[in-house]
Amino acid sequence: MSQEVLVNVAAEETRVALVENGQLQELYIERARNGLVGNIYKGKVCRVLPGMQAAFLEVGLERTAFLHASDIRRSPLTGADDPGEIRQDDIRELLHDGQELLVQVVKDPLGTKGARLTTYISIPSRYLVFLPQGQGIGVSAKIEDDNERARLKTSVQQFTDMHPDFPACGYIVRTAGEGAPVEALHADMLFLHRLWETIIADGKTAKFGQLVHGDLPLVLRVLRDLLGTHVERVRLDSEEAEARVRQFTDMFVPELSSCIELFSMDRPIFDLYNVEDEINKALNRKVPLKSGGYLIIDQTEAMTTIDVNTGAYVGHRNLEDTVFKTNLEAAEGIGRQLRLRNLGGIIILDFIDMREPEHRAQVMRALQKVFAKDYAKTHICDFSPLGLIEMTRKRTRESLEQVLTTDCPSCEGLGSVKTAETVCYEIFREISRSARQFEADQLLVLAAQEVIDMLLDELSAGLADREAQIGIPIRLQVEALYGPDQFDVVLT
Repeated sequence: MSQEVLVNVAAEETRVALVENGQLQELYIERARNGLVGNIYKGKVCRVLPGMQAAFLEVGLERTAFLHASDIRRSPLTGADDPGEIRQDDIRELLHDGQELLVQVVKDPLGTKGARLTTYISIPSRYLVFLPQGQGIGVSAKIEDDNERARLKTSVQQFTDMHPDFPACGYIVRTAGEGAPVEALHADMLFLHRLWETIIADGKTAKFGQLVHGDLPLVLRVLRDLLGTHVERVRLDSEEAEARVRQFTDMFVPELSSCIELFSMDRPIFDLYNVEDEINKALNRKVPLKSGGYLIIDQTEAMTTIDVNTGAYVGHRNLEDTVFKTNLEAAEGIGRQLRLRNLGGIIILDFIDMREPEHRAQVMRALQKVFAKDYAKTHICDFSPLGLIEMTRKRTRESLEQVLTTDCPSCEGLGSVKTAETVCYEIFREISRSARQFEADQLLVLAAQEVIDMLLDELSAGLADREAQIGIPIRLQVEALYGPDQFDVVLT
């Protein structure tokens, strides 16, 4: 599996595309209003809600941020006396109005919701995640070799033994740490401790609503989080960004410096790799499969549903074989679409019904294999009695649809509008209502072109009947700016 990272930098936004074997798999977009995950702020409690066991904090963002009781740990940062004391159930014993504390963003603002916060601060580096208020040493589950896991734990423990003056804390060895030399791990740990000391010092002097520590910009975060043995090349279309990335890799990941490349062709980098077309396709509800089948993806506030259909694929042997092959292909497509669209939360997969238990098992294995390389944490349940698969995918930032689109001004996000015929009947009722309530010499109906056309053609007899009933003329006028279900009945 060969991977390339493409970076498109503009003054307004930065976009990073992860391409595997020539196909777009993931897209990251950072604009001024997002990319807050990992930032540490000095927050001020503005409202405690015992009924929700949560609080809203002012952290200097557009909307107040949300902090749940389960995300609060008693420590010097939250004003408690004992750093190791476990939080109580009642949030009123942990927080009070006006209290100031250090908090970290774990979810970007989504839609109308503010950012999600935690006091369990974590600071990532190239090989490690530092947990200042945690305990113990963990190793990424993606590092499967038992000997390597033991070596990494021993290496981290050696550092803590060498520095007894450092406070007790926790570490997680990231996937990138596999094969890392002991010296590199110890350098990471020393850097993280010094950074944490700086954050504590800055947090004590900072005013509420102030950013105490910001995570790396998107391009450098991608290098830190995504670069690994499979990445063959990183191409950037900005000289400034390329210089900054090269400086970062020379300092922290020198073995990857040879992968950095400046893209200097006249053609936009995303056009050359067909990324722009893939982005536009990722906003469509219908996703075609190579066999002729297709997926239908519906994203709602509560959950995302994905329906699998055979479409034009008729197979060659029998119905069960056709369904099975379509579902196997769909499993691969679902994994890619969830990563590309960054869909998270609860996800319901409706595969085509299969009679053979072995076919269901193979589709489940295919699905698990696809998500094994997903950077977001996922949990997949087996087929339900109704033939559905329920799964969750960790959501920390807005989906591609939420970043790039907004609700239609006509349907306001419903995905549908009233038909012209329905609007005409509403106009008839409004005409009768207005004529009974008010006196007028005539009525003027303002509506969209298709509605006026129907009143003059198919429903002209009904309009004539209304005119005869109310005894005054009715005039029609097209309003080009009206949506398909907007209208007004004006007395003149």
